[in-house]
Parts: sequence; structure tokens; C-alpha cells
Amino acid sequence: MILIIAEKPSLARNIVAGIGEMKKYNGYFEGQGYIVSWAFGHLFSLCDIEDYTGQTSTGFWSMENLPCFPDEFRFKLKTTADKKPDAGVQRQFETIKRLCNREDVTAIVNAGDADREGEIIIRLCIQNALTSEKELLRLWLPDQTPETVAEGLKSLKNESEYDLLADEGFARTYIDWLYGVNLTRFATLKTGTLLRVGRVIVPVVKAIYDRDMAIRNFVPDIYYALVSKAETNGEPVELVSKYKFTREEANKAQRACNKLNAQLAVVKDKKSKKEKINPGKLYSLSKLQNFLGKKYKMSMDDSLRIVQKLYEEGYLTYPRTNSEYLATAEKDKIKKIISIVSGKGYPVEFKDTKTIFDDSKIESHSALTPTYKFPAPNVLTEEEKTVYSAVLRRFVAVFCSEECVAQKTEMTIAVGECEDFSLKGTVILEPGWTRFDDTPKSSKILPKLEIGDRVNINFEPKEKETSPPKHYTIETLNNYLKNPFREEKANAAKQTDDDAEEYRAIFEGLELGTEATRTGIIDNAVKSKYIELKKDVYRILPDGEYLIESLQLMQISMDKYKTSELGQALKKVYKGNISIKDSIELVKNEISAVFSSEVNIEGNENYSGFFGEVIGKCPLCSGEVAKGKYGFSCKNYKDGCKFRINASICKKTLSVNTAKQLLEQGKTEKLSGFISKQGKPFEAFLKLENGKTVFEF
Repeated sequence: MILIIAEKPSLARNIVAGIGEMKKYNGYFEGQGYIVSWAFGHLFSLCDIEDYTGQTSTGFWSMENLPCFPDEFRFKLKTTADKKPDAGVQRQFETIKRLCNREDVTAIVNAGDADREGEIIIRLCIQNALTSEKELLRLWLPDQTPETVAEGLKSLKNESEYDLLADEGFARTYIDWLYGVNLTRFATLKTGTLLRVGRVIVPVVKAIYDRDMAIRNFVPDIYYALVSKAETNGEPVELVSKYKFTREEANKAQRACNKLNAQLAVVKDKKSKKEKINPGKLYSLSKLQNFLGKKYKMSMDDSLRIVQKLYEEGYLTYPRTNSEYLATAEKDKIKKIISIVSGKGYPVEFKDTKTIFDDSKIESHSALTPTYKFPAPNVLTEEEKTVYSAVLRRFVAVFCSEECVAQKTEMTIAVGECEDFSLKGTVILEPGWTRFDDTPKSSKILPKLEIGDRVNINFEPKEKETSPPKHYTIETLNNYLKNPFREEKANAAKQTDDDAEEYRAIFEGLELGTEATRTGIIDNAVKSKYIELKKDVYRILPDGEYLIESLQLMQISMDKYKTSELGQALKKVYKGNISIKDSIELVKNEISAVFSSEVNIEGNENYSGFFGEVIGKCPLCSGEVAKGKYGFSCKNYKDGCKFRINASICKKTLSVNTAKQLLEQGKTEKLSGFISKQGKPFEAFLKLENGKTVFEF
């Protein structure tokens, strides 16, 4: 017998459908030489710090057992939210354990989802269940249709071929645990507020924080543009000069307009040509989420949930893909799908081009496509129809037998020898694939002018304001996270053929998070009330501001550079260039540096104290002054004492030793690192006057 362990019950049912004629038992199916059982996603989780160190003296989080760097990471069966045994998890694992060790089971198949997380979910089940050596195989499914399952069972691979993928999965799990448990506890103990510190969640929140702070602090600047909207032959011709003038240059702008108006404006050149417009590429997960977010205001969490359900029901291929291309080995499969789609009335034909099939731009999974299985009428909900239709329509557009043809016109108007103005227009002549997918619309119609025609002009200075940056949307945040080191383009949605830079960033691990994890992390940030998503726009929330500013005060750097560095280390594990242990050492060094700043308190100028730590006496009421959420405050605040020393003054973080000196001596030594409202650094003494902290120069 061959035992197949699926990641979820839904996949197990689809595997059974692919095998056929199996009898159901309690926790598994059996028949046709196969046994099919399942996990519930993760049955195992990493142990807690206390499982390694024992309880602290207080029984609560404490610096006593921090930082924690296990010599060997251990897993345990998942428990309920209140840390009690989960009866369902235990029962299913006992079933898996019994099946693994049945004498008639000669081979065990890992049927986790086709990614690094699915790989280790089933490996952990087998490692903890199996008591003797057996043949270990892997079932790798690009979709969950019965046809694909049947094909996959004919070509099972040795599990060892996926060892490097498993290594990457375990390395990511260990690294995220080390950051999460150590720094979350540390930051929470420092601030007295639960702060979720993670490898990816912090740079995600920081990106939104930085953008919103730039918008909040933006001061618009006035400038003058030179614009002519005079009519020629009854049609307005808008010309906008490339030259701009500052607020103080109004007279200069007027003189420039006068100079332009004194010239003769003539149509210097005009070119028109018919041009074929190519459809967009097939969808990766993030590009699909961009589209659904922009057009339907659908959150990433909702779109992933729906596309995952469509995958589990066999209608779409594996969704957590970062590629917009198909593998060359899939050509026969795509031909069959095209035949089915054609039978539904769509004008499609097979196309063998590099813009569709390109192995060099596929890491693990090909682009999202429909499968052989079409949903029957009235089976899908409205939201499911929206998501399925988006994938199907893009597939039809890419393989459409009808071309989209447009008339593109470019006209150049010369205003004397001063400046040439270019006007462009596009008219769709033959819609072709645009009947099925979102399309480039026809742009404005150009005036009916020919080469040599004179054009009336009347340039005037138009007062305009510079615009602040825009809030992140689902699309622009996704694009940023895929490559945070690429300068954001003016038109982020524009499709280009040159996407080599984007795929280089993905394959090297430069992205923040992955297609498989990014949605869940952003949703976690929303649920933690660090950010909010309204319609299609992300904004920072007060708790998010507090998170980022607190980490800055604690000098915990979790920016895109640090996260990307670790992402690259994970890719090196996957490629076999470094070991899991090597990647963990990088993290241990980073975390150790954070904790080392807390030793040698008396001599450490940067020591910022822990929540509730008493640092001296209040100059107003002689009460105790202790570290609080926003600085150092008198404990008698409930009785009306208002004394407080802010944690940060003019962007300089005050250490405990500085605050102590201020309390004990009434004045500090001369301090540097202050930043004025104008952005200029300065030095000053701090002193107490009537219980208030003031500067002395």
C-alpha cells in the first residue's frame, strides 16, 4: 500500500477523486492500493521559549530567559488558543502515526501544497510519526483536478529531490521564530504595550508609516506652468511648455509667455500608423490582487481566500505563484485547456511565444490559469465569479486569435525656434482581445491639422501647486514589496516587456515577504490595528505609529535592508549555497546586538530603560519617576502630578542616564543630535524649570 498524506481534507478529497473507488474510514480513505489521509494545515508548531528554559520566576514574560537561542529547534503538536491540547489535532495525528507504521504500507507520499510551507507541514508529520525507514515520495500538483492528480501519481518523485526546498522552509520558520519571540517580548517589556515585531510585518508597516509621514509633513510649493489653449479651426489645441518657474519668478514666466506668443506656431511633423497592441501577461498572485484591488476594491486577504478556494475546488491552478509565465513543459496541457475554452465559445488559439512560455522566469510555479474543469452555472458566488472571470478573461486575452489594432498618431508643433510640442492620440480600430480583458482606452482625438498648418497660440502663466506623495494602494504597496529597491514608476500598472529586473529581485530574495506569505502578514498588520485598508488605500494608525517610533527609540532596525538581507539568505539556503545553521547565525548576531545594548547600564549612553523602571524622584512632588509609554513620568499622575520627561525631544532619544542626570542635577551636559523644525542639527543643554524640560544654549 502507498500512504498519501494531504495538507488539508479538501486536497485529500480531490486526490481520492483522481484515484477513484475508495472507501472512507475515520480519518482516511482506502482502496486501489492507496491510503489517503490528511493534516489540517499545520499540525505542529515550534515550542515556546519556556519549553527550552522553564518558567520565569514571575511566571510571566521576563528578561530572565531572553534572548533565547535553542541549540536545536523542537516542534510540538498545536494547541488551542489557551495552550490546551487540541483533541482534533491529536486524534488526526494518531491516525497518521498508525497509518505510517502499518506493515503493509511500503511508501509514504508527501502531498503538501506545492510550496516550501506545504513541504515542511507533511515532513513534520512523517518525522514525528514514522518509527522505521520507508520509501518517501513527493506528489507535486500544479492544480487539483482529477486529471492532474492521476497524472501526478504516475510520476511521483523521490522526496529527497525537495530537500533544499524543505531546508528553506525550516530556515524561514526558525528565523521568524527567533525574531518574533525574542524581539516581540523585548519590545513589549520595554514599552509595557504588546508590540508585534516580525521580520516582514515591521518593514510593511514602516513603508506605510514613512509614506503617510511624508504626506502629513508635505508643504506644497507654488510654481508657474506655461499653457496655451487657443482654438485653431474651432478646435482647442492644448500646449504645455516643459519649462517651469518658481513662485518668485512670476515676471520671468510672463516674459517667457510673451516670447512664445511672438513666435509662429506650425505643425512640423505628423505620423500615423496602425499598430498591434499586445495583451497583458498572465496573472501572478500579486498582479491578480493588484487588479482586483484597483477595480473592485477587494482586499488582498479576500482575493487570496477566494482564489485559494477556487484552486482547492479544481477550477484554477496553484495560486501562490510569483510568475506571469508558463513552463515550456506545459505546452500540451495548455493546448488541452485552450481546446476546452474554445468549446465554450471563446476565440482562442495556441501561441508559442517567449512572452508566454519562459522557463527562466519561473521559480517554482507557473502563472495562474484556468484548469480543465469549468464551474457549472450558479455554482460560484458573485465574488468567486469575479475572481475566476478575471483569470479566465486574461487567459482568453493572451491566447486570443483576434488581434487588437490601434491607429496611433503623433503630431509635433514647433513654436518658432523656442520649443517643440508633441501631441499623441490613439484610436482603437479593431478591439480583438480587448473584448475580453481590461484594455487601454482610446486617448483624446487630435485636432484635424496637417504638416505646414499654422496653429493659434496664447500662452499664459498658470499657477499650480506641487502634489504630495500618494498613499499606498494595494497595487503600489504590492509593487513596492516585490522590489523595495526599485524606484517607483509614475505608472505602476503599465505593462512592459522588460521585466527582467523584477524577476531578478524575486529570485535573489530582495522582495519583502513572498507571494505565499505577504497577504497574511499584511492582514495581520490590519488586525493588529497598525494599518487600515479603506477601499483600495492603506493608512497608518496610531498603534502603527507607536510601533515604528518605539522601535526607533529602542534602536531596533527592522527596515527593508535587514529584511531583504535575510530573504537573500533564505534563497541561498534554497540554492544550497549556505546551510540552515549559517542563516540562523546571521539572525542570532542581529538579535544579540539588540540585547547587548542593555548591558553595562551605567556606562551605556543609549540605555532607554524598561517599562516601570524607577529612575529618580519627581522635582514637583518627590514621588517616583518611572519609565512609561511615552517617556519618564511621575507615578503620582493619578493624584494630579503632571511631571514628565519626553522620551524624544527634537528627534533626539533621551537615554535613562540622561534623564537621571536631569533629575539629579537639574541640568544635563551639552548634548548633540537635536534636529530643529527646519531640519538643522544643533547642540544644547537640557534643564528643568518649574518641572518642565527646556533648552539652554
